[in-house]
Amino acid sequence: MSSELAVGFDLDMTLIDTVPGFAATLRALGDELGVAFPVEELTTRLGPPLEQLLEPHLAAEAVGPAGDRFRELYVEHSITPVPALPGAHEALAAVRRHRGRIVLVTGKFPRNAQLHVDHLGLDVDLVEGWVWGVGKADALRREGVSVYVGDHVHDVEGARAAGALSVSVLTGGCTRAELEAAGTDVVLESLEEFPAWLDEHLLTTRLEALERDLAGRGEVLVAYSGGADSAFLLAAATRALGPEHVVAATGYSDSLPEVERDPARDFAASLGVEVLTPRTHEMEREGYRANGGDRCFFCKAELLEVLTPLARERGIATVATGTNADDAVAGFRPGIRAADERGAVAPLRDAGLTKAQVREASRRWGLPTWDKPAAACLSSRVAYGVEVTPHRLARVERAEAAVRALLGDRVRNLRVRDLGDRASVELDRDLLPLPEQAEVEAAVRGAGFAEAHVDPQGFRSGSMNERLA
Repeated sequence: MSSELAVGFDLDMTLIDTVPGFAATLRALGDELGVAFPVEELTTRLGPPLEQLLEPHLAAEAVGPAGDRFRELYVEHSITPVPALPGAHEALAAVRRHRGRIVLVTGKFPRNAQLHVDHLGLDVDLVEGWVWGVGKADALRREGVSVYVGDHVHDVEGARAAGALSVSVLTGGCTRAELEAAGTDVVLESLEEFPAWLDEHLLTTRLEALERDLAGRGEVLVAYSGGADSAFLLAAATRALGPEHVVAATGYSDSLPEVERDPARDFAASLGVEVLTPRTHEMEREGYRANGGDRCFFCKAELLEVLTPLARERGIATVATGTNADDAVAGFRPGIRAADERGAVAPLRDAGLTKAQVREASRRWGLPTWDKPAAACLSSRVAYGVEVTPHRLARVERAEAAVRALLGDRVRNLRVRDLGDRASVELDRDLLPLPEQAEVEAAVRGAGFAEAHVDPQGFRSGSMNERLA
């Protein structure tokens, strides 16, 4: 499944309760034409094009003009009284949480559809109107829609013709039996159930995509740091290929905290996977030591240039990193570019798996890393422009160990940032203000910093990027 999600929605009786507005407009039209339309009956069959509903009640030559007049009257009688259906806004928000696009594909007159969207503040990217049944397929295919949500059997036809998953809600005039007979894939009572369904659908399909990707590679060497992402990738590769076809490789250098090493080895060993711990020498790269905004490029370049030959020695064609889909859109990831340029693959990213999905899948699989805090390398603690040296990294590691010894299990996320002339201590925000602030600052000074202070903003992943111009 593509990580670029696009979800389509029908409008009438899917996102909005058209009944009160349709009924008011139909009565107004009937008054003008002197026709007693069966309003209650017609409002139970909303979905088909208006002219189809009017045909049994008017002469053939009057249907077209009556439809045009209905659409004119609609603006006055239907926009204000029509509410969003329960769960509509939450369903759209669920798509946005997954960074998805939202395409509204409806049989309604485009101008009137847009008026509903504007009046109710429906968060959609595109409104495509006056398309019905299989005619919706062209718009759905053009916009790359993989899921189409509607309430009518003809919405099912449109989804199936487009090759999209058909999700039906029972808020319109069609029954569950009718929708299932039409071939819908999913039936929900209402859009209130959609967010949970979407979360589960995306996690399931993305895990399936990950398994297919890994299984097709035969063997893989995982660039394994011991963090939640690379640990999950290692477990997924082991599931897909078997441990005998997977190798874990952790680059050992001054930037990898000692406290991370044994747990990483133990986890890989629990999977039955061979663990390699080659020495990497990023500190010998001038660009790395200079510690500009592109420092991670030189680190990842060094890692891949060490791991790729190791993989080849074992006849393994694929080196994989734990880059996830969130990393790919984070906006500042020079290390990702270095890995891509050196031929590494990123199966989590390619499957569209986000950090939250990695953690949720890890939890379901019983992996101890599912809730492990982010553990960036020690060099990430050094302010950009301040030279990275083994002395600075060791000092940061001593300082963090001292703070953890002082605060114990109360602290989950901790960073001691080396700002050159002083240290900034970032802790979980729920610990702030910290009663032991003076003791913490003294402990950091005792590790070798001349000055230290606890950051009142608390822990922020990537906070060093805030200092970049």
